[in-house]
Amino acid sequence: MWRIEEHRQVEKALSGPVPAEILKRYEKWKDIAMLSGPSGLRLIKGFQDESLSGKWEGYRSSRLNLQWRVIYRVVADTLLVQVIRITPHDYRRP
Repeated sequence: MWRIEEHRQVEKALSGPVPAEILKRYEKWKDIAMLSGPSGLRLIKGFQDESLSGKWEGYRSSRLNLQWRVIYRVVADTLLVQVIRITPHDYRRP
């Protein structure tokens, strides 16, 4: 079983004006990530899970809907998924 760690920016983003649909999809995303890790996320075509490049090299992105994304990275040796951001499709790195 995989462990999910959320950056404090994620809590802040989710407490703001986020549509209920996005919150439900994110909870489903977390369930799948906990049970089967990144390989399970890649199997579900709706998430369109992909690796990022450029400034975000080493991170991955999953689609929650057409606009919202989950940006995360995987620490495979400890079975850890670190969620860095939930964003309305803004990949500028802070």
